[in-house]
Amino acid sequence: MITVVGERGGREVARFRLGHGDDPAAGLAARGWRAGAVRSEGPLGDLVLRYRVTPGAAAPGTRTAQGPGLTADERALVRPRQRVAAYAVVVTDGSLLLTLLSERTGAAGRWTLPGGGVDPGEEPVAAVVREVHEETGQDVDEVHLLEVVTQHWVGVSARGPEDHHAVRLVHRARCTRPTRPVVHDVGGSTADARWVPLAEVPQLPLVPTVPVALTAAGVGWGHREAQS
Repeated sequence: MITVVGERGGREVARFRLGHGDDPAAGLAARGWRAGAVRSEGPLGDLVLRYRVTPGAAAPGTRTAQGPGLTADERALVRPRQRVAAYAVVVTDGSLLLTLLSERTGAAGRWTLPGGGVDPGEEPVAAVVREVHEETGQDVDEVHLLEVVTQHWVGVSARGPEDHHAVRLVHRARCTRPTRPVVHDVGGSTADARWVPLAEVPQLPLVPTVPVALTAAGVGWGHREAQS
């Protein structure tokens, strides 16, 4: 379960459970609040996202699911799935740490931030440290939440019919002793890992989360739209 809390002037002004397919900022907007800086508290299963908010005009809080949709028969087979994952923007000496998605994923050949699923009972910061090491061999600290990015997808994938709600917690992290990246989690979702000079990042096929994350981190990198 994920609880979203809006705070203003040290006082709680909004609290709700993040439902399947929902976005926390959109949920706050529906209640008349504009989302600002966010921090997380607690482990997965009892995770709280605390936002600093300012007043804003109430706006619709629902989002249309992406994807081709399902037939009535296919929908009857679908079990909604919410996946919470934690990722990190790691920049050292002008280079960004990126990982290449493997054939085991639905976006093989694209580059993304190091990170992955948060285990039950695990705190997102711990998940970032663990995933970055597993996927790149780098050790990071000073992990801070920057942004929450969600996507709701309903359709047929390589796994079959699915109703998938991705909740991506994007962090900034520090690597004080960068080394040549090594993928320890062989056979998983990561095919390769590299330190990529920021000037070269726009030349890569990126997943859409990367530009959003770099903007949230205030990293200048020569913007180009990620390939869809």
